[in-house]
Parts: sequence; C-alpha cells; structure tokens
Amino acid sequence: MQISNDPLHGLTLEKIVTHLYESYGWEALGQQIRINCFTSNPSVQSSLKFLRKTPWARKKVEDFYVYSLRKNKLK
Repeated sequence: MQISNDPLHGLTLEKIVTHLYESYGWEALGQQIRINCFTSNPSVQSSLKFLRKTPWARKKVEDFYVYSLRKNKLK
C-alpha cells in the first residue's frame, strides 16, 4: 500500500475552506488570498459555490492551504 505525499489527499474543499477560516478569519484570509468570496459578505457555503466553479481561485486556496501547513510545521 502506497501512502500519498500530497497534503491535499483525502481532503474536501469544504474542509480546506473551513480550516483556513477557523485559522485566519475572513478578513485575514481576504488579505492573503485576494478573491471576492473572502472579502465581500463571506461564508463557507458561498465561498465553496464560487471556488467549485472557478479553477484558478480554487488553486490559489489549495496552494495557500499547503503553504499554511508548511509554515505551521516550522513553528
């Protein structure tokens, strides 16, 4: 059995967005990832709806999630 090195393996977009929101809050998240779903009337559900339809935005969120995992590991 092979173990995946992908930090996103097995995670849903909802878990990623929820984790980032709980870790940073909407305001800081909107500053880190400049997309309207985090700055204009944000919620987990509205963000998911937008991110599922917008591949470039989803990539930014996933990349930031991986970055935040690495950053927190170093602390």
